[in-house]
Amino acid sequence: MKFPGSVLVSLVLFVAETVAALCLSGAYRAAGDRMWQWLTLLFALLPCALVQLSLVFIHRDVSRDRPLVLLLHLLQLGPLVRCVEVFYIYFHAGRVEEPYVSITKKRQMPKDGYSEEIEKEVGQAEGKLCTHRSAFSRASVIQAFLGSAPQLTLQLYICVLQQEITAARSIFMVLSLLSIVYGALRCNILAIKIKYDDYDVSVKPAAYLCIFMWRSFEIAIRVTVLVLFSSVLQIWILPVVLVNFFGFFFYPWILFWQSKSPFPENIEKALSRVGTTIVLCLLTFLYAGINMFCWSAVQVKLNDPDLINKSQNWYRLTVYYMLRFIENAFLLLMWYIYKTDIYLYVCAPLLVLQLLIGYCMAILFMLVFYQFCHPCKKLFSSSISEGLLSCFKFLCFICKPPKSNILIDKAEVKSPENSDEARSSSKTIYSQKGNAHQSISSNA
Repeated sequence: MKFPGSVLVSLVLFVAETVAALCLSGAYRAAGDRMWQWLTLLFALLPCALVQLSLVFIHRDVSRDRPLVLLLHLLQLGPLVRCVEVFYIYFHAGRVEEPYVSITKKRQMPKDGYSEEIEKEVGQAEGKLCTHRSAFSRASVIQAFLGSAPQLTLQLYICVLQQEITAARSIFMVLSLLSIVYGALRCNILAIKIKYDDYDVSVKPAAYLCIFMWRSFEIAIRVTVLVLFSSVLQIWILPVVLVNFFGFFFYPWILFWQSKSPFPENIEKALSRVGTTIVLCLLTFLYAGINMFCWSAVQVKLNDPDLINKSQNWYRLTVYYMLRFIENAFLLLMWYIYKTDIYLYVCAPLLVLQLLIGYCMAILFMLVFYQFCHPCKKLFSSSISEGLLSCFKFLCFICKPPKSNILIDKAEVKSPENSDEARSSSKTIYSQKGNAHQSISSNA
């Protein structure tokens, strides 16, 4: 049975970041910065409440008689209780014979064009551990993008305005960045396991390293760009954030309305139509929060029973990174034009160049992951290089002028009517010249 290390990492990051946020909020209160105090508390407590709701929802505690667990979740102690339960199950597994086991069938990765199907017995304890791992993975994603990402942006913004980086604030920002990167990594692994649920997926350390570097560069550069832009154009950051957020929030709903599919009813049997709508809104809310800072590996599809788009769409990936790179470059250009005296000792052109190169490094690590380190790259219908090449060909085809106009222009130039008209005009010119010579000679 696999050691539940992901559960322990999620809990450590969750507790460390919450404690650091409370300590920093107390420091702001002592310094008299009431606004920074309440914003720090808001970005710390809101994701905590959402994490408790997600754990209760995944474990279906509402429909079960567990009042003590629900009370501990109300006291924001749910992750601690769940972690204790996980390790209790892990260390007591195998001591008592399982009353029943379930048999799962998984297919191996294709070798030489063949894929074998393997049957595996899953005991009750292992099944519970799998549910706990899944719940903590989703909780890590919620904590990362609805709490840590706004928190990191806020603290970096305060550092820029006050031109000071304290020890407490720097430790808190490092914890927030680690939480975001870990949440993005769990999001990638979840996407792989959901898309290829029929296969036995094993992620190698090289894949983890590529995802970690890819997400670290992408998220750090994105947060820095937003902070730099907001420090010089405070009013204009609001429309930038709202357009990004609501664009990604409504995009799955627009696709769902265009598909004219029936409303999803199989999310949870105990939920009414209103409850299902709330759950779907929270899902798209999280989806928008992820795409605000980085590419969401899990693409929401509301008309699918699993609510996940399992197809590999290279076009959407290419368009996202092209638009995000253009947006980051534009925001940096606005910062460079309107930068204030607080950046007097900063080499602005070098900083802009470093940030753009850093974002290109993130894209490079992403390409390396999909091309060489993806655990299911043998199942791709086309590789990332082929997909990007077809995307660029498609974009060149769109930008190219239509051939019909060129052919029409050439046809007008080379048409027989035009040639006849040209010959007749040349004949009249020569005849006029001949008459002119005759009249000159007769006068002479």
